[in-house]
Amino acid sequence: MRTHEPRSSSSCAACKLLKRRCTPNCIFAPYFRSDEPKKFAKVHKVFGASNVSKILIEVPEEQREDTVNSLAYEAEARLRDPVYGCIGAIALLQRRMIELQHDLALARARLARYAATTTSPAAIISNDRLSMAPFGEFPAACGGFIDSFYQTSSEVLNQEANMYDFSQIPYI
Repeated sequence: MRTHEPRSSSSCAACKLLKRRCTPNCIFAPYFRSDEPKKFAKVHKVFGASNVSKILIEVPEEQREDTVNSLAYEAEARLRDPVYGCIGAIALLQRRMIELQHDLALARARLARYAATTTSPAAIISNDRLSMAPFGEFPAACGGFIDSFYQTSSEVLNQEANMYDFSQIPYI
């Protein structure tokens, strides 16, 4: 948590924007410093100063900095995407995670299938060089069976992925 260092005579960003005198017990001063005017401007535009003040009063003092950071993040996201806000960003990340899990499962399945088709999965030493027999020529040797494997495993994985389809986000 940020320590409450003594302030100079300048007003905090909130009081500057609201054009009022910043008092020593200003609730905004520890969290909206005078050198960060855009931070409060965005929060004020989305939530309003009165609502932010009420939120900060209700939150325990040790959690206020995290609360302000969350409000600032939500305000930034809401200004970029007025409809979905940060929920849209979360949905996008979840969708990307599912795509990456799908790709990883395909790569693992292809690798397992390739390893199963090779005759000697042990490392072979030849000419003072170590080569991994089942994996050394992996990209070049994958040709024919990958297409047939991709079709069957892709159908199974797509069924699983549809279970987590976030195209209809946000779920609230």
